[in-house]
Amino acid sequence: MTAPTLSTALPGADVHITTNPYTEPFWEAARQDRLVAPKCGDCGTFRLPPTPFCPNCQSKDVDWTELSGAAEVFSFSVVHGYPGIPDITLVAAVLDLPDAPGARLIGNIVDVDPATVAIGDRVQVFFSPIADGWKLPLFRPAT
Repeated sequence: MTAPTLSTALPGADVHITTNPYTEPFWEAARQDRLVAPKCGDCGTFRLPPTPFCPNCQSKDVDWTELSGAAEVFSFSVVHGYPGIPDITLVAAVLDLPDAPGARLIGNIVDVDPATVAIGDRVQVFFSPIADGWKLPLFRPAT
């Protein structure tokens, strides 16, 4: 019996990001191997992706809160092949962040047999270098 193909991520050199004043604190923290989420400075609502104002109270006051990196699979999709990389297997997931109630992050789960991934699985963040000196948060099954 052959071993299952484990999920991976796109090659880091092929991943490029664009920042703006609302997202740059997220990416700067990731560059330092830290996962953060914006929290409204007035009402405490977390929001991801970052927005210019709180969707709950419309405040522009924001506090960037450091998170533990723990997450739980809310939803996922297994992707077999990518343009120019036909043999790649990706597990793209929507992840709940227990340290930031109401916030969800989209990321890849790596180093796992895609057939075993399930909603509710616990995963943990790690950071992988990508283009232009940035780092991308990726997730592995929590141990």
